[in-house]
Amino acid sequence: MIHLAAGKSRKRKEIERAFSFNDLNQDLLERVLSWLPASSFMRLRTVCKRWNSIAKSRTFQAACAHIPSRSPWFLMVDQELDQSIVYDAAEGNWKALNPPIQLLDRRKGKPIPVAASGATVCYQTVDGGLEVCNPVTGSCRKLPHLRQATKACYVRAIAMHSTPSSSSSYKVVVVSGEFPSLAFRVFDSMRGLWDNEVKLVHETKNSAMSCMVDGEAFYFLSEAGDVVATGTQRSLSKQYSSVLIIENGEEIVYFISPSATVVACNLAQKAWYEYPRLLPIYSEYSIDVVECNGEMLVVLLSEFLDTASLRVWRFSKEDVSWRQVATMPPAMAHEFYGKKLDINCCGHGSMILMCFHSDGFSRCVMFRMEANEWVELPECFVYGCAKEFMSAFSFEPRLEVVV
Repeated sequence: MIHLAAGKSRKRKEIERAFSFNDLNQDLLERVLSWLPASSFMRLRTVCKRWNSIAKSRTFQAACAHIPSRSPWFLMVDQELDQSIVYDAAEGNWKALNPPIQLLDRRKGKPIPVAASGATVCYQTVDGGLEVCNPVTGSCRKLPHLRQATKACYVRAIAMHSTPSSSSSYKVVVVSGEFPSLAFRVFDSMRGLWDNEVKLVHETKNSAMSCMVDGEAFYFLSEAGDVVATGTQRSLSKQYSSVLIIENGEEIVYFISPSATVVACNLAQKAWYEYPRLLPIYSEYSIDVVECNGEMLVVLLSEFLDTASLRVWRFSKEDVSWRQVATMPPAMAHEFYGKKLDINCCGHGSMILMCFHSDGFSRCVMFRMEANEWVELPECFVYGCAKEFMSAFSFEPRLEVVV
């Protein structure tokens, strides 16, 4: 038996020597490495000069482009608007990420992420301009400045959409205006310019779909005697929080109005309309809109009978009403009672990352809808201090995407 084991050991070593990665031709090596997760490949680049040089190879980037999808990373934004941390959903851990050099060279302030899609993230600069970046490679593109008809025109939503068949093709949609006079403009990366402004018509065919009053927030006296607004104040990075969904071939942008209702802008039909309220107007709650499995969902945190409740809702167009699709376990949601939290959500596939934040309180929870699994993420420590994240943006870590 001893001689047999020794023989197997020698044979295994011979096989390992026979199948060394260094013996693979360049094309085959690049195909093998293209299937590695981005974090694994970035670690392996330090193995040797040959592997490090592969990252810039056009054939390697072409091989990466054939990988249909990557497990997402979530770009986290903290109170200082720092964006140097990502959450790796596949490995379930935090990672340091060096922001693009172009974004670091700002003397007047930090650009903040406002939208994301595919492998790219859209940032807003201090002067109101927009830049699209690949956070992994640092590739950046400054978009032409929007020429609004009036400087007082309010931006309501900024959304992105990437074309799955083309790694570098994307659109940026900006919805602006004073209710009820809304309009939108679209930037097409393939043409490199903004389309002309398109006015949106306010649809009021269905009375149940028209609940807004001048689009403004209402103020009322809470049970505790505090003056509160129906629409909670959004964190800076989520003030244009919105999602772009393709429904029956039509692009629809969803966002939360100042009065905390869901607004839908159908770009194909050039119309906007409002969904019914989930709760009475004189209620305290925090709300956000999110994309999950290609559809629009609403996440709502409310308080009732000395406890907190967090529920996920889907709108049924057949009977024009909201349907509950998920509920956070009561024991987990109760921790949020009385915290006056701002909730910001980000979806990718069947996952929803929820950030809960207020003065002195911060939590991040990952909800996996298919498994109905709610998991509180571990705290992220940098130099011994716990980070307090306000919001997150999901993207696929792809090395081949050039913006």
